[in-house]
Amino acid sequence: MAKNSEYIPGVCNIGPAEIRMRRTSGWIGLAAVILLWAAFCCFRVPAAWRLLLFFPAAMSAVGFLQAAMHFCAAFGIGGVFNFGPNVGKTDTIEQAEYRRQDRRKALQIVLYSGLIGIAAALAGYFLVLPG
Repeated sequence: MAKNSEYIPGVCNIGPAEIRMRRTSGWIGLAAVILLWAAFCCFRVPAAWRLLLFFPAAMSAVGFLQAAMHFCAAFGIGGVFNFGPNVGKTDTIEQAEYRRQDRRKALQIVLYSGLIGIAAALAGYFLVLPG
């Protein structure tokens, strides 16, 4: 995806500062998945508890997908965008059609993140360190 520096409905609603923050949350979520899975395996936690890996895996997926797509799902649902240097400072989207396109993209990100979270949870459920 090209480096967009302006709002494009359903395509790009965040700039570099927001993208960095989402990439960071992706890495934090991934680290949490790995550490939790290792702890669950080391302490022989029952398999059902390993399904909790869904939450940090989905968090990681949301962060990485938003960074890669240059699109914040929460902003898309809320009808706002931000390309400024300050994280969280948003501008409102006035056009109803643009808000519809953004909601559609946001729901796509949420769906993909949920599916990735489910896949990671199932992997954690079935994969155990030998020993």
